[in-house]
Parts: sequence; structure tokens; C-alpha cells
Amino acid sequence: MDAPIKLLIVDDDDVDRLALKRTLTKAGVVGTLAEAVDPNEALEKLRRETFDCIILDYQLPGTDGLQVLHAIRAAGVRTPVIALTGQGDEQTAVELMKAGAADYIGKGQLTPERLSRSLRHALALFRSEEARRQLLEREKAAREDAQASNRAKDEFLATLSHELRTPLNAILGWVRLMGSGNLDQLTMQRAIEIIERNTRLQAQLIEDLLDVSRIISGKLRLDLRPAALSNVVEAAIESVRPTADAKHIDIEFKATATADNVLIDHGRMQQVVWNLLSNALKFTPDGGRVTISLEDSHATVVLNVTDTGAGINPQFLPFVFDRFRQEDAATTRAHGGLGLGLSIVRHLVELHGGTVAAQSPGEGLGSTFSVALPLAKVPILVPEYAAATAVALDDLPSLDGVHVLLVEDEPDARALVATLLERQGARVTAVGAAEDALVEIRRELPNVLLSDIAMPGMDGFELIRRVRAREEWARLPAAALTAFVSPADRGKALLAGFDTHVPKPVEPAELMAVVAALVNRRTAMSPREKEISSIERSTHP
Repeated sequence: MDAPIKLLIVDDDDVDRLALKRTLTKAGVVGTLAEAVDPNEALEKLRRETFDCIILDYQLPGTDGLQVLHAIRAAGVRTPVIALTGQGDEQTAVELMKAGAADYIGKGQLTPERLSRSLRHALALFRSEEARRQLLEREKAAREDAQASNRAKDEFLATLSHELRTPLNAILGWVRLMGSGNLDQLTMQRAIEIIERNTRLQAQLIEDLLDVSRIISGKLRLDLRPAALSNVVEAAIESVRPTADAKHIDIEFKATATADNVLIDHGRMQQVVWNLLSNALKFTPDGGRVTISLEDSHATVVLNVTDTGAGINPQFLPFVFDRFRQEDAATTRAHGGLGLGLSIVRHLVELHGGTVAAQSPGEGLGSTFSVALPLAKVPILVPEYAAATAVALDDLPSLDGVHVLLVEDEPDARALVATLLERQGARVTAVGAAEDALVEIRRELPNVLLSDIAMPGMDGFELIRRVRAREEWARLPAAALTAFVSPADRGKALLAGFDTHVPKPVEPAELMAVVAALVNRRTAMSPREKEISSIERSTHP
């Protein structure tokens, strides 16, 4: 034999056992030999040890090899068995083979060569059988995983349908009530607040879905810049403060880290902290507490978000960051959402070179989510970031005397943006196609161009290229107003010729700030531009 093997010899005759061992030695078999003189002793050894092969005498006290073989297989032992007998016929051999014996040798034909050949055959058969068994187990496990994944996706799609329809129901219902004209001023104000809240909720759901799509397709990219993690945390806390106040939940921020300078995509890292805080607030009952801390740990800074909320079942804890997995996806679950936030958190943290982990003593005992990020190698100057806060329309910058050319093919969106701009004093020329925009520019050069990207016929990219190609229009301030919001889309818009990129759904404060900034950057045409524009208008009435 090529390698040492471990054999169990089951034979009650001392002389036969000695002869068998000599034959094994002549056959070149090396390894470990164990002996049993009766079936009970053999089964006991098989329960305690694993053998490569069993050589079983057919004639045993009170029984025979066939019954012993059945008992071995009934005990779940798959070790190959070679049966030996001094008596027996072809029928005995057939019955033994049917019962699972690998080979059958008459003692009169027992030679070193025959025994070696039988052992090789038995061992080869058992390895092929073991491989098949392992393959079947892997296939079974893969099938069960696929079935679990399909169930999770089905549950996710049902949840998605529910979560998207819920805000739509509120929006549509209150819009119809407002359209009836029968609401008093107080109810009208409440309706507006409900519509705004549900619109923001639906926008967040859609943004989560888009982030998951970018993650799966590998298109999510980061714009890394130096920042203090404490500033990011404070901004995220301010953004969730109204939710915490409504539930009377106390938010405490403790920073003991001696350094928290990191290289991060500020927006994406604020998304990480916001998701963790929102998750903590969602599962913490009224009057609870959420604690955020920053701590040193070797060459990393660790952000911990701890709550006194519902906690996490230990069996679900390993899956808490998985996509399409929720601990309670039943229709009776108490909390809304798609269950995508934590999977997005994990991916964003890993893209930053960090790690995220979850801990919970159990259900009802709260939980802690920990994010570890590598510190910057050298000291860096950290810009301050203001917390994102809502701005009232009355506090927006004035656009008195500013002429804005708005290009948007969707009528409702066009009417909304035009109304927002006109409320701040702007004069708006609104068109639904890029071709019409070129006609308007020839007629009168505006102060600012706002253009959608995806439009039938000529899109926004082609429009801005044509604008930049004309010397008299080349300095026209222009912003892309679009639902294509990824970093790649932003880069594509800037490369095409837009000065900036404003994502939809549009925030009034951001839109007014962008228009005001564009106007301040290029407040008026130079005398040369005015002269060229006048000539152009007279040439192309």
C-alpha cells in the first residue's frame, strides 16, 4: 500500500487473526491494526475511533458477518468492509455485497496480492463515496441557502411594496382633501407637514434602494477628504434631533478620543452615522437614551452608538448587516423601513477601510453598534461642516432681477421649480425642450441656466456643449438639475460644461443658494459679450 492505513480486524479465532496479520505484512500494508473478537467489541471500537477499512470474518460466535454488517451500517458507520470466510457460496457473496460489503474473499484465496487488490478497491470506493456524500451535503446546503435567500427577497419585496405605498397613501389622501377647499387654516398646515414628511420618507426609501443598486453593481465611489469625525457626528445628531425630541429620547455625545482626524467622504460618513442613530431611535421606546461615543483604539478611532431599545436576538445577530434580512419581516412587525440601512452602513464603512460590529445582551436589553476607522497618518487641517438644518422659505436669498432660463421636460417639476424661483423674485423663462432653450438664449441671454439632463431629443449634456461652444454664451452660469445623483453622474455633468450639479428631489434652500452663487460668480456680461449678444439677436430674431 502507498500510505499507512488504520484497519480493524473482527475475528474470534486467534490463529486466523495471526495469519491475516502476516498476510497484511507480506502485502506491504503498514499502519495501525486494531482487533475485536466479537460484534459488540467491534461496534464499541467503531463508536470511539475512525478506521479506513474493516476486515470482517463471516463466521462469528452466535451470529454471522451479514448480521454484523447490517449492525455496522445501522450504526451510521460508512467505513468499507471486506468479508472473509472459510465457508460460503456465491449466494453468500451476493448477500454481503447487497448489504454494503466492498469485497468478499474466501480464506482459501487469501494471498498478499489478492488482499492488497481488495484493500485498494475498498479504499478507492470509500473515497469516491465520501466525495459523493460531501457533494450532496454541499448541494443540500446551497439549496437551503438559495431557498432562504428567495424567501428573504420575497419578504423584502412585500415590505418594499408596503413601505412605498404607505407614504403615497398619506400624500394622495391629504392632497385630495386640500383640493376640496374645505380645510381650515390649522388643518391645511397639518396637511402640508404630513405631505412633506411622507415625501421625505419616500425619497429616503428610494435613495436606499439606489445605494443598494450601486453597491451590488460596484458603482458606489467615495470622495475622500480630511475631516474630524466629531464634526460629522454632531451634524448627524442635529439632523435626528427632532425625531429624538418627539419621542423624548435623550441623546448624549461623549468624545474621549485624543484624535479623530480621518480621511472620509463626508456625505457618506454622515449617512453612516445618521443610519445608526436613526436605527437606534427607531427601536428605542419613548423616554429612552441613545449614547454616542468616540474612543481611541490603537491606530483607529471607534464610534459607538448605544441604545436602551429592543435589543437583538442572539440568533439574528450574525445576520444583522445582511441585505434583505430583517429579524421580524412579518406584517405585524412594529417598525417600518426596508431593512437596508445597516447593510449600507457596513459597505460604506468597509469602503473607508474600517469595520463595523453589533453587540446586544439580548432582546429588550439594548444594543451597541461600533464603527472603527483608521486615523490619518499625519496631522491634517480639518474643515468645519455645519449641521444640515431646515431653512424656511422666507429665509432664502433674494433673487430680485435675476433672469433664470429653466429647461425641464416634466411639466409638474417645471412648474414647481419656476414657482420656487419666482417666490424669491427671479424672472423665469421655463421651457420643456433643449431646442426651445437655444431659441430663448438667442432671443435673450439669461443670468443663469438650469437644465435637466434626461430629456427627449436633445439631452442636457448636448445643450450645455452647444452653449459652451459659442463664444458669446461660453460664460453663461449653468447648473444641472437632475435625478442622476451618483458621483459619476456629477463628474459627467461637470465635464460636459455645467458649473454645478443639483440633485433631485430639489431642496428649495439648496436651489436658491446655487442660483445666488452662480449669479454672484458672474454677475453680468462684459461689454464685449453684450455687444455680441445684441448682434446675435438682430441676426437671429
